Amino acid sequence: MFTFDEFGPLGIRPTAGSHWAERKHPDRMPATYHRTHGVRYFHGCYSVGDDRLWGVNRCKKGAANTLAALKSIRAARPDGAPIYVIMDNLSAHKGTDIRRWAKKHKVELCFTPTYASWANPIEAHFGPLRQFIIANSHHPNHTVQIRALHAYLRWRNANTRHRDVLAAERRERAVSEARKTFAGADILSRLQRDHTSCPVRCFS
Repeated sequence: MFTFDEFGPLGIRPTAGSHWAERKHPDRMPATYHRTHGVRYFHGCYSVGDDRLWGVNRCKKGAANTLAALKSIRAARPDGAPIYVIMDNLSAHKGTDIRRWAKKHKVELCFTPTYASWANPIEAHFGPLRQFIIANSHHPNHTVQIRALHAYLRWRNANTRHRDVLAAERRERAVSEARKTFAGADILSRLQRDHTSCPVRCFS
């Protein structure tokens, strides 16, 4: 089983975090008044069985980039056996070309329900990316940011059971659980509000 999702947008700007600093000499975040680098999206792929994370950075989300990611997932299992890929139901994930290619190459696309991205196992692995690459960073450009991201991926895939990685994944799962609970409560309250606001009709 495999999973896929986009992580981003990834911009070039100072990002808050925590680290050691000399006493009485805090390391302050610089201001950025002009952001001319644009954003990128990490198109991440995750093998549940192998506990391996990989992907590439793209300028935008889109069907062509989704299809490229699915092809890399298919290449990770070259024996031709049927595989299942979990992803959210973004329109860029469900194009005609994607469905046609998936059917031809024995790839079953499993879409999570709307507002249920927490059901995608790859979400928990974006937490360490956010903590180790984005937090407390000030990359000068996207090239440096991508190098840092891929350096982390190489280290992470060689140290999948490292306590820092596991702790960050647990935190992200806790956030997802809280988001799921609040989302469910919000949807329920909206349904109740809509129900009470509807006019009562009597049929005789």
